[in-house]
Order: sequence, then structure tokens, then C-alpha cells
Amino acid sequence: MANTQDHLEPGSTRVSIGRFNLKENRYLVNMRKYWMLYVMVLPGIIYYLVFKYLPLAGSVIAFQDYQIFKGMLSSSWVGLDNFKFIFTYEDFYLVLRNTAIIALYQLVFGFPAPIILALLFNEVRLMLAKRVMQSLFYLPHFLSWVVVGGIVFELLSSQGVFNMIRGWFGQETILFMQEQQYFRAIVVISGIWKDVGWGTIIYLAAIAGINPSLYEAAVMDGANRWKQTTHITLPTMFPTILVLFLLNIGNFLELGFDQIYNLLTPMTYSVGDIIETYVYRAGVLQGQYSVTTAIGLFQSVIGFVLLWIFNRMARKTEQGLW
Repeated sequence: MANTQDHLEPGSTRVSIGRFNLKENRYLVNMRKYWMLYVMVLPGIIYYLVFKYLPLAGSVIAFQDYQIFKGMLSSSWVGLDNFKFIFTYEDFYLVLRNTAIIALYQLVFGFPAPIILALLFNEVRLMLAKRVMQSLFYLPHFLSWVVVGGIVFELLSSQGVFNMIRGWFGQETILFMQEQQYFRAIVVISGIWKDVGWGTIIYLAAIAGINPSLYEAAVMDGANRWKQTTHITLPTMFPTILVLFLLNIGNFLELGFDQIYNLLTPMTYSVGDIIETYVYRAGVLQGQYSVTTAIGLFQSVIGFVLLWIFNRMARKTEQGLW
């Protein structure tokens, strides 16, 4: 009888027990070989399980008339009634429109800002100056939105710097934080100022990974700095840019409660009230847990759909998250 040999996967080993040959999976081999790395990853896995996946069970509240003293197990089911309510509630469309408009502004103006800044940092040749500028741009990220909001209010107040400069040219005082037409611009600009430096870290790492020989070859061909940027730096950064763009699309309707809440005033509610601030008022202050959970679930579904669509488009360039 001819002997047959099993074909093992690369990295697999065979364990013999009596007459039986067992193929040991390469993943188990790697886990035993690199067990210290897996232990290092374990806290992150536990974090996502506890704070990201387990709370998904609370989504069932969106289909209940949730009563806090009865809990999820005893609250009565209402099916899709909560979703019907939010889609017939006129203020919901105002909140959704404000969220979508501000999110679009942040995507158009905020997303390219770290890319541009990273390219500018890459052109700085004096290392000391580069490090100092990076530190100055990173600093605002570590300030809370309470502090940043206070700075914005102070700068844009009637006695602030901007109105002081306007006064030098005989211009009237403008209460920027109480004018609806300025609110969205203030939100976008303050968000860029706070996080643009922090956002450059990944892009600078991508630029640092570019093979220097590519630039040397470009110089030999007579390419100037602009052509080196457009033909080498940006194309090499494209996979990183695309992945971060997809992650931003997945959180398209999640603007962040802290920023809007600290900049919002009663005079700007009609243009600045977003899903997060509405959920805070209706859910936390008024106790409408089922309705606000339904809104949050709707928000997550929209984000997933957008992510799926843009990821399918990205796959045409052989890139994407999956």
C-alpha cells in the first residue's frame, strides 16, 4: 500500500499520537512563539469587549418602552414605535440636517488639514525648528473642550482680540458666538486648530517609511520638490490616507458631544443642535431612553452603510479595510 503524505500549511507542525498524525495549526505555533506580544494586546481586547461589544446588548432598549426600574428584561416591547416617533418628530430632521452639514464641513476642510500640515513639516530641514513646531501644534490636542471653548469665547467676545482688531479699522462689534451664520465655521476652525497637529502623527510616520532612493532617483531626473511631493510622497501616503478616510466616514454622524456642547448658545440652537446634544437633553435630562437609543442605533446604521459603500469603492483601487 502506497504511503501518502499530508500537505502541511506553511508554519504548521505534525504531532504524532500512536498511529494518528495531527497537523498543528500555524496560528497556535505563533501564539506559543509570540505569547508575550499576545499578552500585550490582551488589555486592548478586554477594553473593546467591555466598552464596545458588551454595551451592544443595550440596543434592545430601542425596541422597548424602557422603564429604568423594570430594566431591559421586564420593560414592554413596542417594536418599531420608537423609530416611527423619531421620523415623525419635526425637530429630528433639524438635528439630522445640522449634524450632516457640520460633518460634511469637517470632512471637506478638516480631513485634508493634517495631510497638508504633515507635508509642510516634511519640508522643514532644520530639525530643532521642526520639533518645536510639532510640539506647538500637538499641544492643543491635550486641552479639554471646556478649556478650548473658554478660549474661543474669550477671543470672539465683544472685548476679544477679533473685535479689538475690527475696532482699529472702524468696524462695528460682532457677537460671533451669538450669530448663527458664524457658528458652523467656528466649530470647524476650532476643531482643526485643536486636532490638526495630532492628526499629522500617522501621516508623518507614513512619510518616514518612504524609501529615500525614490527621492534620489527623482532628483536625478530633474524633479523639483513639488513634483517629488505629487509623484512620490502623496501616492505613497495614499493607502494611509484612504484607511483614515474610511474610518472618518464610519463616524460621519458622530461629531463629538464635548465640542458642540461647549460652543453652543441658545441663539445658535437652530444651526448647531446635533444628534449628540439632542440625545443628551432627551435621554439624560428628560429620561427618554428608548427614543434616544433608537436615534443612536439609527446613527450607527447610517455610519455602517456609508463605510460599506465607500469601502466597496476603495476596493476598486485594491485598497480598503476589508
